[in-house]
Amino acid sequence: MPRSRERFADAIAELIGPALDRVERIFDNELRSDLPSVDALVRHVGRFRGKMLRPTLLLLTGRAVEPNGEVDESLIELAAVVEMVHMSTLVHDDVLDEAELRRKGATINHLHGNEAAVLLGDYLISHSYHLCSGVEAPPELSANWAARIIGRTTNQLCEGELLQVSHRGNLELSEETYYEIIRRKTGALTAASCLLGARFAGADDELGRAMQRYGELIGMAFQVQDDVLDLLGDVREVGKSVGVDAEKQKLTLPLIHFLANAPEEHAELLRSLLVGDQLDRAEQVRQLVRPSDSVEFARDEARRLTCEAAACLEGLDDSPAHDLLTAVCDFVVARSA
Repeated sequence: MPRSRERFADAIAELIGPALDRVERIFDNELRSDLPSVDALVRHVGRFRGKMLRPTLLLLTGRAVEPNGEVDESLIELAAVVEMVHMSTLVHDDVLDEAELRRKGATINHLHGNEAAVLLGDYLISHSYHLCSGVEAPPELSANWAARIIGRTTNQLCEGELLQVSHRGNLELSEETYYEIIRRKTGALTAASCLLGARFAGADDELGRAMQRYGELIGMAFQVQDDVLDLLGDVREVGKSVGVDAEKQKLTLPLIHFLANAPEEHAELLRSLLVGDQLDRAEQVRQLVRPSDSVEFARDEARRLTCEAAACLEGLDDSPAHDLLTAVCDFVVARSA
């Protein structure tokens, strides 16, 4: 199993690199517009492609279920679909967070305003359905099965965002509600990616559910680590705006744990920072929480989620794809960007 980041990337490239290249070509071709202004926006958002975690999980799951088969064209198209859905959430999130930086470049809303960004996010969602509706399903699945999975998933994504917005500024937010937010907001799409990859590769319903749960847990662990990076990360390394959660009064796991476990005077100081209007609020929150054990608590929770995810892979035969799905569990929580 690859241990270093470089060996991990090389192993991914060797196993599914050509398939990921085809995913990018389908993504670009599907979104191309004959209107220069629209096409320019689409080309810009294409720069946001980074880890391509969701297409990678979908393709790896397919290969793990059918290790000796070729990557079917339907899997390639579905991988492009989930990446379009993901990109739409990034564009919309940047509007909600008033973010200015994404993948070390300017966000759509920063360059072109919120109206263009919202409409572009909708454009990406619309194209994902258009592409998904043409994917040919295996005989054991209904013709519109994939489209219904994508539809259900986008509903969950919106529910997660709405739940988070409804609790903005709620300093009594519980861990239970936080996990429900990230399960829908982030876990749902990684879960759908793994479910689609498994079932389109021939997995039965039981194995499909196990892979769906694996994806959900990986997505949740990814979000917990993302929240740690938003709190403590360096913008030059993370590559996007940081400190957004504190500025937007969104409680994440380190802050929830700190408020519940820090000395009362420290907890009260954090409350005053979160509800105040200081210009350097995010930096003050960072300096207050960094020395505590709340950050390590959040990292331990991310590791716990990935351990649960690894256990979901027990129904798979040994294969390079299986090994890489296991390795994903380590790299999700070890990343610094």
